[in-house]
Amino acid sequence: MEFGIFTNMYYPKHWRDGKVRSEHQVLRNEIEYITIADRAGFKYSWSAEHHFLDEYSHLSDSETFMAYALAKTERIHVGSAIFNITPPVNHPARIAERVAMLDHLGEGRFEFGTGRGSSSTEVYGFRINDMEKTRDLYDESLPQIVRMWQEDEYEYEGQSFSMPTRRVLPKPYTDPHPPIWVAAGSPGTFEKAARLGIGVLCFTLGTPDTLAPLIEVYKKNIEKAEPVGGYVNNNIMVTGDMLCLEDGDEARRAFSANRSNYHTGLVYRYLDSFPRPEGFPVWPDLPPAPTVDELKAGANAAASCVGDPDEISRTVQRFIDAGADQLTFASTVADYDLDVLRRSYETFGAHVIPRFDTDPVHSTTRQRVAQCGDRYRA
Repeated sequence: MEFGIFTNMYYPKHWRDGKVRSEHQVLRNEIEYITIADRAGFKYSWSAEHHFLDEYSHLSDSETFMAYALAKTERIHVGSAIFNITPPVNHPARIAERVAMLDHLGEGRFEFGTGRGSSSTEVYGFRINDMEKTRDLYDESLPQIVRMWQEDEYEYEGQSFSMPTRRVLPKPYTDPHPPIWVAAGSPGTFEKAARLGIGVLCFTLGTPDTLAPLIEVYKKNIEKAEPVGGYVNNNIMVTGDMLCLEDGDEARRAFSANRSNYHTGLVYRYLDSFPRPEGFPVWPDLPPAPTVDELKAGANAAASCVGDPDEISRTVQRFIDAGADQLTFASTVADYDLDVLRRSYETFGAHVIPRFDTDPVHSTTRQRVAQCGDRYRA
């Protein structure tokens, strides 16, 4: 099992109204969060791309943010979660250029997470008038981006975009290209990712038991992948919550009081491609915050990575048993101050990571080298 973090630039109104922190402070804290994770031994940092989603995410220009994060860190891989590759949002040539540039700046530490948008607020803002159209837009774009890296001179006449003969530059630093991932939540997308030979970025509020059938679909089908890229990235990443302190009861009290339920309410306010659980409150009503007793009971939800290192290690093992390859934590979507997060990540890094991640090489690097050899263009 490998471990990562997730940045979203969450900026709720109660932080503004209470003058808790400014938008600029939120941005700086997100960068500091990544450097904390890098020092603590986390292997991946994932950064969202969202547009127009007030409060939920102000991280619209994620490519600039990730370039800065790469410059501020030493070992951690920095990934897009996601780049929206539908042509009305981001022209495929611009995506190919940005990914290659980030790959050079990070000298092989960039991970290319892809998607098609999860919110009608975003998608319709770019004049895409039907969420279902984004499937075809995505399917057309991804193989063309790979072609742009592979071919010296590229041209294309397609349904959603066309290009005259051009050299798309620079070419990636990593040969043949950085690892490719896709955001997924439904069985169909897990199967599709496996057929394409790309990793899955799984954003879920579910349990290991809920995820296990989806992971099984992926793991069975990736054995017969016809990779869209130059190699297979066999990886399932699951995003959840985490607060790890030496005193498990202190962690549970802090988690219960941190208003993470406000962020959960925003998820279902904006991300209307996510299936809404039956009986889930409709915004502005919020789901109840988890109680200390509920957390103590150890439900197998992603949020149960809350407690002391031994308690959290038991939950990590449940995700391993379900077939997940990476656990990623989104800890800045709550009301903690940075000192609490620093303590949590240092504790997790000292006591949990060494139990489960003993290989210094990133899984994506190891798989690429095994299939392609350790070659770079630089």
